[in-house]
Amino acid sequence: MVLYSNSPNILKQTKERWKIFHTPELKALAKIESSLMKGARKYFEENDFIEINVPHLTMATGACENINTLFEVDWFGDKCYLSQTGQLYLEVLTPHLKKVWCVGPSFRAEPSVDERHLVEFPLIELEFEGRFDELLYHIENLITHMVSTATEEREKELKLLGADVERLYSIKPPFRKITYTEAVETLKRNIEPSIEWGDDLRSSHEKYLVSYFGNKPLFITHYPKKIKFFNMIEDESNPDVVKSADLIMPFSGEAVGAAEREYRYNKLVERLEQSTMMKMLKEKGRSIKDFEWYLECYKEGGSPHSGCGVGFNRVTQSVLGFDDIRACTVYPLNRAMKY
Repeated sequence: MVLYSNSPNILKQTKERWKIFHTPELKALAKIESSLMKGARKYFEENDFIEINVPHLTMATGACENINTLFEVDWFGDKCYLSQTGQLYLEVLTPHLKKVWCVGPSFRAEPSVDERHLVEFPLIELEFEGRFDELLYHIENLITHMVSTATEEREKELKLLGADVERLYSIKPPFRKITYTEAVETLKRNIEPSIEWGDDLRSSHEKYLVSYFGNKPLFITHYPKKIKFFNMIEDESNPDVVKSADLIMPFSGEAVGAAEREYRYNKLVERLEQSTMMKMLKEKGRSIKDFEWYLECYKEGGSPHSGCGVGFNRVTQSVLGFDDIRACTVYPLNRAMKY
């Protein structure tokens, strides 16, 4: 096992992680994680969101865009997967409960071992009946609640791990917002002349942009439709882009992925059939039937709704100012780590 951190006492590597469980640094990390999650729960409770327990063994409806990172599980002779997101399970409840959220493990079969990805991590998700602007409001206030709870309760622990507490106190809404088009133009002008509209942004791009725009949380909005999830709704003024947003945070990069959702049945079916995700599923012998239960919920009509997923460890990484995400959880899990 390896523990990575900017903190001098836990920067060193150890093959036996249990030997450092008693250290002040690891205990501080556990307390900070707890307060960050407490802040999220406080926000949801204060704003009347209902917590939902979503399944963690699912069909393809529990997958994010890249289904090649799904863990396959035998389901009594059939195939199912470890869940990556509870999004669709939350979505179908929004017409009835109005505001819902969940937190659960997200499993990603990441092929490489690096400082940016974990194989399992907590994912906080919310869905509600509402539009894109309200979604951005919820995200920036949720993140602010998480950070302020940690700074109020764990200033001593944050300082022990070398976090810049003054920077954390300055994180307040509203967050700066730029479009994907503006992001590409900024990158093209300053560091990467070869980048083109339609390219996916890399981690290095995200970190440059958040630094360029003041080293504070930054929304990048209105991404190209072709590189995003099938049920992100098209922008009325430009159907080539969707009403989506990624929240880019200092040190960690993308910490939140969000969008207003498509809710019209015929459009959902069309977008799903045309998606890269469905092409990949068909190559695995699956079909649109995996989404039948979800699509059925929209046959009689739906209503405008929006939601997001918050990578908990990416928030922790930004709060601590660490370069390595593996330092931002008590039990980091990737291909090199087994418990």
